[in-house]
Amino acid sequence: MALSDMTTRLFHLSDTHFGVENRAALDAFAAAAAAENPDAIVCTGDLTQRATHEQFDQAAEYFAQFEAPVIMCAGNHDMPYYNMWERFTDPYRRFRKLYAQVGGVFSSEDVVLVPLKTTVRIQPRFPWSDGFVTKDALQATKEQLAALTGDERIKIVTCHHPLLAATDEEHNETIGGDEAFATIASSGADAVISGHIHFPFDQMRERDGRRMRMIGTGTLSTRLRGALPCYSVLTCSLEDGISVETRPFESCEPAS
Repeated sequence: MALSDMTTRLFHLSDTHFGVENRAALDAFAAAAAAENPDAIVCTGDLTQRATHEQFDQAAEYFAQFEAPVIMCAGNHDMPYYNMWERFTDPYRRFRKLYAQVGGVFSSEDVVLVPLKTTVRIQPRFPWSDGFVTKDALQATKEQLAALTGDERIKIVTCHHPLLAATDEEHNETIGGDEAFATIASSGADAVISGHIHFPFDQMRERDGRRMRMIGTGTLSTRLRGALPCYSVLTCSLEDGISVETRPFESCEPAS
């Protein structure tokens, strides 16, 4: 594919947690999207707080307003909390319904998005909220990246949980995260974007001699963890790579 002088702008949000959402922050995000018309909106999981039908309906109503395609992945909060039978037999049924209603597909001359599932219905530890990359999930992502061999576009992997801890000295809460990072980096991914920790970051990391960028955004819910509610704008071009602008909403911080 020939080099392009175009740019692609992605609005990256995460952890809307409908049920405990920050309505002021969500309204501000929607206003920015309407004014700036991004090429795509990418939401990296935890759309709901307890995966109830009502909360998924709220998410569907919100995301239906956007003209840009909306790309989503499921987070740990998007599997049923109160219906254990459904959680064990078909944990993503409600998420699939949401995606069928408002989800989209996206690629551009500069960017291709590749999903990686980091959630599982049950884990051999507590809490079940932490990341878990199964062999099958990693293989699916690896195969999609392999199909893009020779494609010069920027390849961004989307997932809910960060694949690595904030520093190499800290314990990695995502089981299989180190292997996943090394595998997708060696398979041609340029960056991996995520949510979950409600705190924005932008790091260049390395595993097994392979370097890749890790980009995370914060939350647009009331569940703050040391950072203001925020989202990120990723501007991508084949010439300049990825630039990240984090946009916090100071006026949208919930009252204490």
